[in-house]
Amino acid sequence: MPSVADALREHAPAYLQRFGQRVPSGHRQVLAAITRCRTGQLGGVHYQCGGCGREHWVGRSCGNRHCPNCGHEKSQLWLSGQSDRLLPVPHFLLTFTVPQALRKVLRRWQADGYRALFDAAAQSIRDVGSATKSLRGCRLGYFGVLHTWGRDPMVYHPHVHFVVAGGGVKVDDQGHAIGWQATPKNFLFDHGTLVRVYKAKLADHFRGCGLYDQIPPQAWKKTFVVDIQPVGDGRAVLKYLAPYVHRVAISDNRIVAFDESSVTFRYKPSKSKTFRTRRVEGNEFVRGFVQHTLPSGFQKIRHYGWMSSNSKVSLVEVKWLVWLFLGWTFWLASGHAPQQPPVQRPVLRCAECGGTMRVVGITFEPTGLLSEHALAYLDSG
Repeated sequence: MPSVADALREHAPAYLQRFGQRVPSGHRQVLAAITRCRTGQLGGVHYQCGGCGREHWVGRSCGNRHCPNCGHEKSQLWLSGQSDRLLPVPHFLLTFTVPQALRKVLRRWQADGYRALFDAAAQSIRDVGSATKSLRGCRLGYFGVLHTWGRDPMVYHPHVHFVVAGGGVKVDDQGHAIGWQATPKNFLFDHGTLVRVYKAKLADHFRGCGLYDQIPPQAWKKTFVVDIQPVGDGRAVLKYLAPYVHRVAISDNRIVAFDESSVTFRYKPSKSKTFRTRRVEGNEFVRGFVQHTLPSGFQKIRHYGWMSSNSKVSLVEVKWLVWLFLGWTFWLASGHAPQQPPVQRPVLRCAECGGTMRVVGITFEPTGLLSEHALAYLDSG
């Protein structure tokens, strides 16, 4: 089956030659990593099967966070870790977007623009929450994930998803946690208030980083879409977010075909349950792919409030406050409370007999030892 890397190997050289020095170095690095991933150009790993004894050489993975092949295990580990942080309370998914005119600014000044988007949205949740009657005087806990694409990966659509626990930690005058305050099951904030605060804070943050004057004045008259959805215990929305946390806009299973001039891929339009195919020129595919490259070192997942690593109130304290609120402490102490199963790391198995393979050597030099026996597959166990 064709892959994203196959399509990029076909069309990236012409793209780089055509646009030359106009291609940012970060985009060049991403293309170089993905097109070499698992080919042997980055070295290889020497395995031996514990069953049949056959030897296998597998090309080293690039490990780039934009690579469609290198994010699956990281996504599963993130999903498990984040699931452990969920509380037994209702959760809400808040999505903050920007109008088209602001997208052009974000695309050109990504580091400052994405930071402004994150900060404005996170502070809006904090401030509107503190002014909401059911959460007054409480500290919230939430995290955000940056996305730069929508249904069609060729379209640039920056937005941030926040998962917010339905409630807050009550604190005393000294900042000590003293209890848990729950919100209604299907209501978190007033939507209109959140939109107004977010819009004002985003303008302030753009002024702070010197980008406000780059935005046409009429853009602030456009509709700023902010969505609030109750998502139950939050597990379903984590499964939705997980594939995008350590992956990019388009995965290998979306590539239908490619040739020397074009790439055809599948996508699912908004409000549609069926996939459609779209054919784009090779240069357009490469451009559409690399436009989602994040600035070097930029954190696309950020935690706030008592979910933050520097919070004075630990997650363990918050969980106990919730359990006390729900009257679960005896049940938990009894040892009958359900436990999350540990994450099973993928096991590399022999393509010939299915036996478990062990590493017997690693080389970081380009190797030509890859063969059909390198077609070992990952089995989750």
